[in-house]
Amino acid sequence: MPSSAPRPFLTARWESLVLVSWACPAALLEPLVPAGTELDAWKGEHLVSLVGFLFRDTRVGGVPVPRHRTFEEVNLRFYVRRRVSGETRRAVVFVRELVPRRLVAAVARRVYGEPYLAVPMDHSIALDPAEGGQVVYSWRFEGAPFGLGAEIEGPARTLEPGSEAEFITEHYWGYTRQRAGGTLEYRVDHPRWLVWEADRALFRGPAARLYGPEFGKVLSGRPRSAFVAVGSAVTVYRGRLLAPEGSEPDDL
Repeated sequence: MPSSAPRPFLTARWESLVLVSWACPAALLEPLVPAGTELDAWKGEHLVSLVGFLFRDTRVGGVPVPRHRTFEEVNLRFYVRRRVSGETRRAVVFVRELVPRRLVAAVARRVYGEPYLAVPMDHSIALDPAEGGQVVYSWRFEGAPFGLGAEIEGPARTLEPGSEAEFITEHYWGYTRQRAGGTLEYRVDHPRWLVWEADRALFRGPAARLYGPEFGKVLSGRPRSAFVAVGSAVTVYRGRLLAPEGSEPDDL
């Protein structure tokens, strides 16, 4: 019989997060919504976000993997929720996740069914929580260069309750559609992050080539918001396959 408490799968630090968001038609997202969840909205608008950040001190099952402890990730995600016994679990669903390590991508695809892809990546970070600075993540796909970055000034601030920054950053669940059917649910723990509202943000590259023509059209428009978060230690727990109503989900 599975344990009632999920076990940690991965621990790390997520640092220097760039979060740039666009309004997105619900019709584009609805076919991607995992079973058992529903689209979540910010003041009536459905959002997609490009999020770049740095993994540090990455450990799987408490064990560091040589040459895989520090690396970049950039993901495209949208927002869903699931209601469970009176609790609303606000969550993210990933459209595409990019990392520079083939092993990381392979393990994430196998264990979670997440849409990971390994590509060449780099970063440039000059960031001080008291003064601001700039963060840029860069990568290549099919020979084309891409970049995601932001500039901020002044000290990072605590999240304001009910703000868009809180909506974008405060998600502690993930849901993934499985190839064999069903939905995987997993939990992510971290403290509330200190954030900046970006003074300037950029996304460059042929988005349609990487994300498809419809998402490419969305990402070619003007972002509705951009934030940078300092980041923190995180714990990603093992997933559970959602089970029919009244039965126990299965641990992976």
